Amino acid sequence: MVLDWCYFAWFSIFLVPFFFLVLSRKKSCSHRLPPGPPGWPIFGNLFDLGTLPHQTIAGMKLRYGPVVLLRIGSVKTIAILSAKVATEFFKNHDACFADRKIIDTMLVHNYNKSSLVLAPYGTYWRVLRRICTVEMFTNKRINETAHLRQKCIDSMLQWIDKEAKSMKKGSGIEVARFIFLASFNMMGNLMLSRDLVDPESKKASEFFTAMEGLMEWSGQPNISDIFPCLRWLDIQGLRQKAGRDMGKAIEVASTFVKERLKEHKEGEYKKDFLEVLLEFEGSGKDEPAKLSEHQINIFILEMFIAGSETSSSSVEWALAELLCNPEAMTRVKAEINEVVGSNRKFEESDIDNLHYMQAVVKETLRLHPPAPLLVPRRAIQDTSFMGYDISEDTQVFVNAWAIGRDPECWEDPWAFKPERFLNLSSKTTDFKGQNFEFIPFGAGRRMCAGLPLGNRMSHLLLGSLLHAFDWELPSNVTPKSMDMKERMGMTVRKLQPLQVVPIKNEHILY
Repeated sequence: MVLDWCYFAWFSIFLVPFFFLVLSRKKSCSHRLPPGPPGWPIFGNLFDLGTLPHQTIAGMKLRYGPVVLLRIGSVKTIAILSAKVATEFFKNHDACFADRKIIDTMLVHNYNKSSLVLAPYGTYWRVLRRICTVEMFTNKRINETAHLRQKCIDSMLQWIDKEAKSMKKGSGIEVARFIFLASFNMMGNLMLSRDLVDPESKKASEFFTAMEGLMEWSGQPNISDIFPCLRWLDIQGLRQKAGRDMGKAIEVASTFVKERLKEHKEGEYKKDFLEVLLEFEGSGKDEPAKLSEHQINIFILEMFIAGSETSSSSVEWALAELLCNPEAMTRVKAEINEVVGSNRKFEESDIDNLHYMQAVVKETLRLHPPAPLLVPRRAIQDTSFMGYDISEDTQVFVNAWAIGRDPECWEDPWAFKPERFLNLSSKTTDFKGQNFEFIPFGAGRRMCAGLPLGNRMSHLLLGSLLHAFDWELPSNVTPKSMDMKERMGMTVRKLQPLQVVPIKNEHILY
């Protein structure tokens, strides 16, 4: 009897998905599907993708063209690999693919239903989007909070200076850690009017620790996403771990909200993003009258995840590329010295006058988009795209990494050349969703809503680091020997975190 049950369990886990796969293939054989690599039974192309799927999929364009069909376990997926196809996708088919494909760890605590990034395309999503674009991420409100970001920058520079004084000669510091902490505190001040972490504390805040865990579990490949029928097993335990850390983060966020409501009763109000969420009153048809505490908590978490991780990873890549390209480093520092000088702090108002530094940020995002496959889309219904029949629920990867290196759009696409963004032919090329050869933050309805703030943070972080310090590689590393390999997580980071030697500009006070 025991053996019978074992056989039944194995049959259920491995053979039932196989039969569904066979039936789905028979059902779709009459449709015109995009070309793609042949896959294994049950597993499809899972083993073809490797540890850096954006790179592997990009390489498929030469053989299969700019639209590639993949079967990742039981999940049917199409990948878009050229600017021309991306243009067609976002301009003429955006609404048909306006939903998200939700990974298993984002289902815990109904995160996906209250999230702006993952919420189903509909009224609630429009409400959150409107709050972001009209209330939060306007230039006026971002300008009003410049002093908060400057405070976080000053703290970051002090942390780096202190760390540099204690390090061994010839060794470096892990600069990305300080950039991430500063980004996290920037979001803390914007959302909640408070710092949340300090690198000197032996135990980081509970909120920061929980958020770190949540980002780690959500960035790992998950069998439950490849075979949704096995989600109930949670084979790797990622849903359980994400649920634990998500629950803790929500609990802490809830205390912030309760504290603020108590302050309201005492007649105290603050001008931050939490206040915007609490003051929201729905007016349109089917809109919620107010946002629930759970919805506010999830929104807070999302802002920290998106704002901290993307900004810090982009700045780390920018510093790495500049150190690998000394001529670019010399040019950007000369521009900063000319515009800012050596006797005052770098300020946000300087950014508009630093054209080469802006080109450095753009070139970094072209080569290293934070989410190289963007946030996967999902077909809402059966649709025809580029002459192919795409069935409902198909996952869509828009490979921004491949598009940013497409030789049809970019001259010498693998080289780091900020100058390309200063040329007359490309000076208007920007990452705001209108130039489809350059979409590190997506395009269309569901492009990144926090782009204006993230853009400001990245430039401020990079400019301040370059102004306050000269940067050198450790004694055992050269520009040619630096490891520039990638690793996948919630964003694409350097496989080996950047180690650098900061040399303080003594004239700068912070």
